[in-house]
Amino acid sequence: MLSRRFLPALHLLTAFEAISRLNTITAAAQELALTQGAVSRQLITLENQIGVALFQRRRNRLYLTKQGQDYLAQIRPALVAISSATVSLTANPDGGALNLAILPTFGTHWLAPKLSGFLAQHPGVTVNLSTHLEPFDFQGTSFDAAIFHGHGNWPKTECLHLLDEKLIAACSPDFLAAHPIQRPQDLLKLPLLNIATRPNAWAEWSAHHGITDAPPKGMVFDQFATLAQAAKHGMGIALLPWFLSEDTFRTGALQAAYGAPATSQSAYYLVWPSSRANYPPVQKFIEWLRREIQR
Repeated sequence: MLSRRFLPALHLLTAFEAISRLNTITAAAQELALTQGAVSRQLITLENQIGVALFQRRRNRLYLTKQGQDYLAQIRPALVAISSATVSLTANPDGGALNLAILPTFGTHWLAPKLSGFLAQHPGVTVNLSTHLEPFDFQGTSFDAAIFHGHGNWPKTECLHLLDEKLIAACSPDFLAAHPIQRPQDLLKLPLLNIATRPNAWAEWSAHHGITDAPPKGMVFDQFATLAQAAKHGMGIALLPWFLSEDTFRTGALQAAYGAPATSQSAYYLVWPSSRANYPPVQKFIEWLRREIQR
């Protein structure tokens, strides 16, 4: 049993969250469609119930106390989780929702073409996708799982290895014609295009080809899609994942600058918080991905 004292009513917590975000009871009342008096009483009730002052007033505006800031940091994620769970249940009461964070390029070129198979096998599950470039802490988010790039060692999570990352040096045919490459060292004399999320990619490629010199610094891009476009337009040589470069190689927009794909020290993983391991949509997605990998 949860103590009533330590489990304030939801309308008190939503009033507290609105006031903390908007800094005035007037603005919070407008957002909540209540009177100023009602919101003010809700705040007083909450503070009396927990026995802590959550705000201090300065020039007709309310500002969180230190205790209020700490309380908000824990309350807001809980409110977000309740809202997300309610939306998911309302949208799909029979199957459940899978809130999945994906890497833009990997999601577009590797996962998306396969995803219709999962939906066909599990029509009751709704998949909601959102893109994230970097691994993140699941706490305080509504995500059930995510696709990360790394070494498979994120705290308080479980993971499934999906695919090793194989990077190939690629450039436009015109660029290669203007800059003939006879040996891997020749690349280090040319403009090298970099991806922000793989700061050591060119160093790994160089080591793979027996080069000990540090590669020169060059332009940096935040996504593989823009990196590939820069290479297509002759701005330099890019290290691209093989699953991305295959199609552009077939069309002739890009070609290998030198050598075969080199396997990176990191890989792609499906990652989920341990607390969501028994959530049915997550379990179904993991099982489906295992079958896809085996195929």
